[in-house]
Amino acid sequence: MRHANRPRRALRAAAAVSVVLTFAACGDDEGADVSADTDDAVGVTAATTGSVATAATTASSATTASDGTVAVDDTDGVECTSSTPTTEVSPMVESEDFEGETRPFDGDNGTVEIPSDPERIVATGYAVPVLLEADADLVGISEWGRGTALMTDEDLAEYEAMTKVAGETAASTNYEAVANAQPDLIILGVPLPVLADVDMDRLESIAPVVVLGPSLPDSWKELSRRQADAAGELDDHEAARASYETKAAALADKYADVLDDHCFGHIGSYGDVSAGSFHREYEGSWGTNIATDIGVRYYGQPVDPGEGSAQVSEYPSIEELPASVAEATAITYSVDDDGTPPDAVQYVLDHDLWTTLAPVQDGLAIPIQYSAAATYATAERTLDAIDAAFEDAFAGELE
Repeated sequence: MRHANRPRRALRAAAAVSVVLTFAACGDDEGADVSADTDDAVGVTAATTGSVATAATTASSATTASDGTVAVDDTDGVECTSSTPTTEVSPMVESEDFEGETRPFDGDNGTVEIPSDPERIVATGYAVPVLLEADADLVGISEWGRGTALMTDEDLAEYEAMTKVAGETAASTNYEAVANAQPDLIILGVPLPVLADVDMDRLESIAPVVVLGPSLPDSWKELSRRQADAAGELDDHEAARASYETKAAALADKYADVLDDHCFGHIGSYGDVSAGSFHREYEGSWGTNIATDIGVRYYGQPVDPGEGSAQVSEYPSIEELPASVAEATAITYSVDDDGTPPDAVQYVLDHDLWTTLAPVQDGLAIPIQYSAAATYATAERTLDAIDAAFEDAFAGELE
């Protein structure tokens, strides 16, 4: 059911295409907001192949070693090896019509009986931007400050006007505000470990609760589908996904010959300047998971992989910078939505070692905007930003 006071948004339903997407994850280790709750709690997922393929492997041969390492050996390009885990993304499907008033739904917290057509939804965490974009029937949301710069004017206006039932942390949930919203469904977009900060019994006394949070930071691509499905807005989600995949496929084709000759490293936003460290991200991390959808290949893995974000990122000493990106022929780095480097990145850019790196000397240090995108619609802005940055960086090679 749609809001009566506004028309249904028309999302462009592009045809499904076969694009290569490689999924892994990294954590946002900064702060304690809902996104930090999520990022710090991400878990380990075995490597799998999603419903769309990696643009890098369509133009080259890939071999998988017994330890799971994938090496892409291009006939005319360079070898680029990554061994980070990936998240499975389901094939696109059409929404179902349910006969009864309720239906069983599989959430991270088990099978829950939910309304077939929910009309009053409370959403938190990663579910907030997804359901705002899908025009779901929301009556309350948590704060989602990290994504406001990416919202359309319409979504931002609704976000600002919507009743807030929690701040930026799961522990800040206002149960009275949730009850006053009189929801018929509550969707918590936080990972299971964070539920220790939530009084589930109290929420479940108000309405059915479905927990749908990320296990890996790049899992928003699959997670958003499940959240939209629970809210009865799957068709809108699949249209947005098709549009994103169409754009990614076009860019993969545009840059195929260029990217075939490069192996990338990435500098992320969450280094600890006071400790003299920097944020090194690998394939599938926050700063890289959208670029890989157009065929960018990020090599390597953390020296000592751990759980969650430590699977695909690490925090070496700044003195280790040259060795950390020694095999990279190009480097991307995260910048804020306004294009300015955050303090942790600026620290690296200002260091004497930065100018000694071959990619920097070659003019192939490339800023990436909008890396906080967590929906397909906002990730299209990331693709546009990558396209603009690559057109500038690879101008000579594109001629």
